[in-house]
Amino acid sequence: MELSDAEWKKELTPQQYYILREKGTERPFSGTLLPEDREGNFVCAGCGTVLFSHEARYESDINSLKGWPNFSAAVRNNVVRLQDDNTLGMHRTEVICANCGGHLGHLFDDSSSPSGKHYCINSAALSFRKVNTD
Repeated sequence: MELSDAEWKKELTPQQYYILREKGTERPFSGTLLPEDREGNFVCAGCGTVLFSHEARYESDINSLKGWPNFSAAVRNNVVRLQDDNTLGMHRTEVICANCGGHLGHLFDDSSSPSGKHYCINSAALSFRKVNTD
């Protein structure tokens, strides 16, 4: 999915644009999806691709990462792309939506995660779709 910069600005809120297109980070504990615990899927706010399931949500033991939604795995390997990020004087692994190229957050090792991996994702990069349980 490719849109021009002007088209992205029309599609996204200013905060979504800052995070998804400019690789920003929301302030810890400010994201609207941080307390989300219903059954459903977390999708890319830019293109709607399903990225994470509620089943992959967990609470990390790493205090510095608790301010954002935490996931132990993506729904499938091909929905996110991982890329080296050497900004801000540190080496991290950036998590990117494979469909639209939007910046989602970062991947860390985490022994408290069921998979040993910690997807630390910005709430503003996601939307939530509740599973219909009727």
